[in-house]
Amino acid sequence: MSDRLLVLVRHGQSEWNLKNLFTGWKDPGLTEKGIAEAKAAGQKLKAEGLSFDVAFTSVLTRAQTTLELMLAELGQTGLKTTKNLALNERDYGDLSGLNKDDARAKWGEEQVHIWRRSYDVPPPGGESLKDTLARTLPYYVQEILPGVLRGERTIVAAHGNSLRALIMVLEKLTPEQILKRELGTGAPVVYRLNADSTVASVVDLA
Repeated sequence: MSDRLLVLVRHGQSEWNLKNLFTGWKDPGLTEKGIAEAKAAGQKLKAEGLSFDVAFTSVLTRAQTTLELMLAELGQTGLKTTKNLALNERDYGDLSGLNKDDARAKWGEEQVHIWRRSYDVPPPGGESLKDTLARTLPYYVQEILPGVLRGERTIVAAHGNSLRALIMVLEKLTPEQILKRELGTGAPVVYRLNADSTVASVVDLA
């Protein structure tokens, strides 16, 4: 019997994470630290004896590079990989590319905090976490979950907010709880699912 394996990994540190910039759909690469985090994530998965049948990632470089580095550590370069915009990071709209301190100076600390940490208030021209859920979840249900339930060992390399959308459903979290759910860069979360798609077990390899 298959173990219905689903592993979620947030990309390693990006150049803009380091500079404290809102990134969203902008496409900076990984820092040296981010590259090391991605390789370490692959090594952690290998140490657990895990391998994969299929991979999913976003259309953004930092997630794709993270996936490639992990698969190299696993000796699985060339694994069938699907890239889709549905797994992209939340779009920060007018905040994208801005330093978080500069944004606070422009709009005020409280307003920026609301944009960053509320469930359903989007920044100007961007997406709320609720909006991100609305595009990520259907993709998960239609494209990722069926394979997992068929026994395809699946790894998803994506972003803090797009992965929160999946975690919200997997762990049955409320909008309030998901806002507090931190996801470390390059830290695999290993789920094994029941036949009805509920979570049988979860291990955080941070």
